[in-house]
Amino acid sequence: MDFNLIGLIKAAVLNGTPLLFGTSGEILTQKSGNMNLGVEGLMYMGGAFGLAAAFIYGNAAGENANGAVAVLLALLAAFAAGVIGSLIFSFLTITLRANQNVTGLALTIFGTGVGQFVGELMRLKVGGNVSISNSLKDAFANPIFSEKIQSIPVVGPVLFSYNFFVYIGFAMAVAMAVILNKTRIGLQLRAVGESPATADAAGINVTRYKYIATVLGGGISAVGGMVYTMTIAGSVWSHNGLSGEGWVAVALVIFCLWKPVNALWGSVLFGALLILYLRLPLAFIPTQIYKVVPYIVTAIVLIMVSMRQRREDQPPAALGLAYFREER
Repeated sequence: MDFNLIGLIKAAVLNGTPLLFGTSGEILTQKSGNMNLGVEGLMYMGGAFGLAAAFIYGNAAGENANGAVAVLLALLAAFAAGVIGSLIFSFLTITLRANQNVTGLALTIFGTGVGQFVGELMRLKVGGNVSISNSLKDAFANPIFSEKIQSIPVVGPVLFSYNFFVYIGFAMAVAMAVILNKTRIGLQLRAVGESPATADAAGINVTRYKYIATVLGGGISAVGGMVYTMTIAGSVWSHNGLSGEGWVAVALVIFCLWKPVNALWGSVLFGALLILYLRLPLAFIPTQIYKVVPYIVTAIVLIMVSMRQRREDQPPAALGLAYFREER
């Protein structure tokens, strides 16, 4: 079998982009001290509502449907779904101080159920498969650079042969890294995640920062679900959903050591691991083994980080802990 390295890199980047959104959103959430294990549910809702927005618009506009408008509506719908789901999670865990792990798992079940309800409702309405027109599909999946630029040897296919969401995802991760590490807002957010009592004593509104980071992070993660549905899944509704993309994103947060810049290459690496069984199949290795490799790699990294005990590589000190101001 011929091995195409450039083809593998392209596939890894495309498959890693939904993970980049899901991971970046969860990193932002966890930097505030909140651990939201409901990423799978948020991404599921994002995929369902994003497809629904583009599908409804395409049917309403008919031949006059504009690809840019469809992309914008899908983005807004997916982000809004993630925001609403994260608001529920935030109210329960920040205001009511419910257990974050249990609430996150409940959000996964809730989000998956809501996503399946929306998808099946659309399917019943049309009496068959839910899909958008080919012209709208092209707006989501086609490369944004011209064929002339893409034809540049090596550089063209590796750097300039991707859809709109790849470049947005990379720009978002870089911007998030700058904000977290180089601005007062980022410093205060990290302070909330490390020691909310100290941050509160310094006059930082802990509740506000936790709410904003969790809600925005959930919205970003949900966009990742939309990107998966509209690009990798071919803009077609599938009851099987995201194939565990949300759980991989949570594992990737640990692998990336809670750093958005690491998510750039980490998402590409995990994207390659997820499709390696298609690009480099070995008869003596079952497909199931290929699919658990990302989790094995994450466990190895977690063990290595724990042994090194470098503070900058550790999670926020108050991650997963409810803040009681009365105990300050």
